[in-house]
Amino acid sequence: MSEATIQEYDENLMALLEAIWGEGFMSPGGTAEVDRYLDGIDLSGKSVLDIGCGLGGVDLHLAQHHDVARVIGIDIDQALIQRCDQLARKYQATKQLEFRCVEPGPLPFKPASFDIVTSKDSIIHITDKQALSQDIFRILEPGGWFAASDWLAGYEDQPSAEMQAYIDAEGLDFNLASATIYAEALQAAGFVDIGIVDRNDWYQQQARVEREQLAGALSEGLASKLGTDFLEHQIDIWNKMIIALDQGQLRPTHLRAHKPLSP
Repeated sequence: MSEATIQEYDENLMALLEAIWGEGFMSPGGTAEVDRYLDGIDLSGKSVLDIGCGLGGVDLHLAQHHDVARVIGIDIDQALIQRCDQLARKYQATKQLEFRCVEPGPLPFKPASFDIVTSKDSIIHITDKQALSQDIFRILEPGGWFAASDWLAGYEDQPSAEMQAYIDAEGLDFNLASATIYAEALQAAGFVDIGIVDRNDWYQQQARVEREQLAGALSEGLASKLGTDFLEHQIDIWNKMIIALDQGQLRPTHLRAHKPLSP
């Protein structure tokens, strides 16, 4: 794509998210959550696609600790891809890691290109879960796995007023869907062994820890670097998010599905 006009995550937001969740991460749990949703899948010598690679933390972790042959991380935001490239160079992982800025839409890869497709909390930005599931199935090798985490909706129709207030406060391009929609989309695409593991209970508690960090241990440094108004706005977002989590409207979830060896 051309020098990207798509940029939802500016430098201030990226700095804040890394301060909370660790270098290279834009969503909760860091490497521990990656290891949880990949648990039991052997990545040794495998080719991996990371959809919505963000700041590249997932991909660096796979290269350093899961003995992958290669990881291609894709995102629609050129600024994020540049940060991923910097991370790979910093840790001398460029032989295993490749990052590409892509256009929104079908995945630009041939059938059976990857052993594993992963994504950490990025599919929330993709509207058509059915089309994406079919595309992931297409680019996976027979016997390959889709393993990811994402933000799911705890409702089938309309969000509560409090959930809508959280979505509005975030100001990001969210396209949440329920666990039912994800399961149906993966099954319709041809996947088997579909697993959906709700992580709401964990993040209800973790989000409170993060809010206290923003208002406490991290506040002075972040306010100095990013500005008091920006920090206060982010704390307000966390307050609204916690309400949505407590209502069960926002549900962090692990997803897994297997492409059969034969049709």
